[in-house]
Amino acid sequence: MSGITEIFDDEVVTHALVRDVKLPGGAGTMALITLDNGFDHTKPSTFGPRGLTELGAALDAVEERTDLAAVGVTGKPFIFAVGADLKGAALVRAREQAEELGRLGHEVFRRLGEMELPTFAFVNGAAMGGGLEIALHCNYRTISAGVTAVALPECFLGLVPGWGGTQLLPRLIGPTNAIKLMIDNPLAQNRMIDGREAYRLGVADAIFDAADFLEESLRWAARVLTGEAAVARPPFTSDAGAWQAAVDAARGALDLKVRGASPAPYRALELVELARTASRDEGFAAETRVLADLLMGDELRAGLYSFDLVQRRAKRPAGAPDKALARPVTKVGVVGAGLMASQLALLFARRLEVPVVLTDLDRTRLDKGVAYVHDEIGKLLAKGRIDADKANRLKGLVTGSLTKDAFAGADLVIEAVFEDLKVKKQVFAEVEDVVGPECVLATNTSSLPITAMAADLRHPERVVGLHFFNPVAVLPLLEIVRGERTDDATLATAFAVGKALRKSSVLVKDAPAFVVNRLLVRLMGEVIGAVDEGTPIEVADHALDRLGLPMSPFTLLQLVGPAIALHVAETLHEAFPSRFRVSGNLAELVKAGKPGVYAPDLSIDPEAREIFAGEGTGPDADEVRERALRALAEEVRLMLDEGVVAAPEDIDLCLILGAGWPFHTGGITPYLDRTGVSTAVNGRPFLAPGVASVPA
Repeated sequence: MSGITEIFDDEVVTHALVRDVKLPGGAGTMALITLDNGFDHTKPSTFGPRGLTELGAALDAVEERTDLAAVGVTGKPFIFAVGADLKGAALVRAREQAEELGRLGHEVFRRLGEMELPTFAFVNGAAMGGGLEIALHCNYRTISAGVTAVALPECFLGLVPGWGGTQLLPRLIGPTNAIKLMIDNPLAQNRMIDGREAYRLGVADAIFDAADFLEESLRWAARVLTGEAAVARPPFTSDAGAWQAAVDAARGALDLKVRGASPAPYRALELVELARTASRDEGFAAETRVLADLLMGDELRAGLYSFDLVQRRAKRPAGAPDKALARPVTKVGVVGAGLMASQLALLFARRLEVPVVLTDLDRTRLDKGVAYVHDEIGKLLAKGRIDADKANRLKGLVTGSLTKDAFAGADLVIEAVFEDLKVKKQVFAEVEDVVGPECVLATNTSSLPITAMAADLRHPERVVGLHFFNPVAVLPLLEIVRGERTDDATLATAFAVGKALRKSSVLVKDAPAFVVNRLLVRLMGEVIGAVDEGTPIEVADHALDRLGLPMSPFTLLQLVGPAIALHVAETLHEAFPSRFRVSGNLAELVKAGKPGVYAPDLSIDPEAREIFAGEGTGPDADEVRERALRALAEEVRLMLDEGVVAAPEDIDLCLILGAGWPFHTGGITPYLDRTGVSTAVNGRPFLAPGVASVPA
């Protein structure tokens, strides 16, 4: 094992701490193993070779004893275990090393299901990936009602559960529910389930309150051992027809969702299919083979790169000033009361818990905006997300005013009005007359220049861009845009607010459309341009399916609205006329008042088809894809040369968090590198070898 251990030279070892526990009711002594890496809950316990070896040694010692009635496994406070050490996994260079890692996990974990002594998992906290697999290997499982994160997230990264999960879970809760946890949830933005849902699905045999979870779990274990408590589980069924139907349905749904773009979920399905008839040896050996295949694939390496961006780079934004410069924000103003403004007001009230005032010139619109916020708070109450006291407090924080005088005393005012530079400049001028000299003036513009907005103000240094993405409550990216005269205190305040809002902030230069919109519009321009030339809408819209993007270009157009897309395209065309075209057909679509090219039944709207009817044949799907990828490679390189962001990693982070691009693409630059497009267009890749690919 020395080879794999050397790769994980920075492993934070999760120790297996064993203590004896006298079970109540005369049930005997349990050897209780606590998984603990020596840090608090902010650094969850993971497994590399040393941690697995230490757990194996603890099991060796336990098996040598003759005085035990059972073995239990639990975790440190708030954490059970969260799986493999991904930092080390990214350093695996050879297939033999990947196979060694898979075999080691199986060899250690399976002992918990094959010991002569009964084994219990007491899931006291987050249990993800290999952490959940440890529990699945045990004979019995309890879970705390306070657990908020139970998951097998491997497919989200481009892996499969590789230490028993694909074989044990389907046989425990059936293939349909197992597929939900292993494939559906990871591909739904890595959705987690909580302890109550895990119990309902049958992942756990019993559930207890968090306050006395371990004590109650030990009492329950004692009752199981003495025969006083029976464990009821649905009998395993190997009915081939039902099992295959579940797998086939999942494969069909997968084709619609990722269109073959990522191998991991398909390989996971193969393993679930195998689980119906395979022995443990056969099933675990198959898992190891698939794990090695994927570990040696660039899609996984791009996924690990994405994970690192989200977990590390997003928490330490490049170029952010000293956080000590940030000013406190005790009151917020929102100019406008439309949907975007109302979403922003709700977010500020919920996360900052400070007074938030909306203003608008129209009473009906203003009342509607405030009512929207209050209604959304009511929904949170109805779902049990907040209690009645907090709901009343939040509602009391959000008010409306027809005059901007209500902004007096505000520390931050953000405008979310119509995308017109003249209108925004007027708004800021009016706000500046009523707020203090240190109040931050923020704009949510998606494309207009921050510097121009601030040009005529007495204090242009306090203007900053806070570009949120719609829906505001869901998408975690915040593009923080620094104008030419924005000072460090304003910028530091913006970053502090972004963190308080639980957003991941990226510093962006004041350049047309910033990052996400600039790239999406360039991409969309190539696709729409092909349709203008005569490519059928359906062909052009699905030309990029193999990337596995969250939605096709024309679906995205439908979501943002043709008018907004046209406006951003016009802004970019004005700045970069040779690369960003304005489609006359798109303008006609806007003029016709169409919401997009799709009808409500998702067929192509005949009127939209007529508007986009080209006179030629247009490029085929491969040509459209090639054009789009080359355009992206060119635009990313130009953005980096212009200093729009600090590095390619920031481009990728923006696309992952702001546009929902999948982890397996690594944003965009790893995909462009591994397909050779980066080199073909720019003469060199964006990233160094091994950063988002298999190390040489």
